[in-house]
Amino acid sequence: MKYKVLIVDDEPLARRGIRARLKPFSDFVVLEDCEDGVAGIKAIRRHKPDLVFLDVQMPGLSGFDMLKRLPKNCSPFIIFLTAYDEYALRAFEVHALDYLLKPIDGERFAKAIDRARRQLKFEIADSIEERLRNLIAERTANKRPIPYVERFTLRSGSRITFVPADEIDWIEAVGDYAALHVGNKNHLLRETLNALETRLDPEKFVRIHRSAIVQVSRICELRTLPNRELRIRLTSGADLKVSRTYRDRLDRWLSGK
Repeated sequence: MKYKVLIVDDEPLARRGIRARLKPFSDFVVLEDCEDGVAGIKAIRRHKPDLVFLDVQMPGLSGFDMLKRLPKNCSPFIIFLTAYDEYALRAFEVHALDYLLKPIDGERFAKAIDRARRQLKFEIADSIEERLRNLIAERTANKRPIPYVERFTLRSGSRITFVPADEIDWIEAVGDYAALHVGNKNHLLRETLNALETRLDPEKFVRIHRSAIVQVSRICELRTLPNRELRIRLTSGADLKVSRTYRDRLDRWLSGK
């Protein structure tokens, strides 16, 4: 039996990663991948998939907001994609839904697929829809916002490194990756700067350039340049340019608004 799959994630690297990991599972066929919630809703209505890999937090329309807008006759099995620690995801398991923590571990991915296969084989659509309704109702009733990331989990082979967000001086875009600068050390994270920006506490972090986010408590000096540009120096000694495009964000932080 073949199962129809959709991928909804605003990160191109994440979508490519899911496609690559699904290749060994020939009974799961990816029909389409979508870069935002609006496109995801349209694709679900069009394809009526059996399984959807859904990013929890996306710009514009979050994963939960997207689920609220699905018509009643569209009840796919959902595997959530998220970068948040397990403690924030208990509601998913309560309602028998699954999730994958980014960066995705291969063994954990295989277990999620096996679980999805079993549920798709034996569960009827009504029970899947009921679990989705219960999950949405719980999130709405509790009104608990998804917390900003407090630490990053980085995997390299069998080694796992934890980097507290409060220890980061600044974050640099490196293609589809982000370099977390902590003192004189750098840690590569497989995530884009656009995705990271939505997960960081705006009271602590501000984007100053399309390729840089800084922790504002680390700023120790500002220097004015022509054309409304600035340069900032961090306590670590890093010297960074604030582009005109992102100057307003820094100005708002400086003014306390």
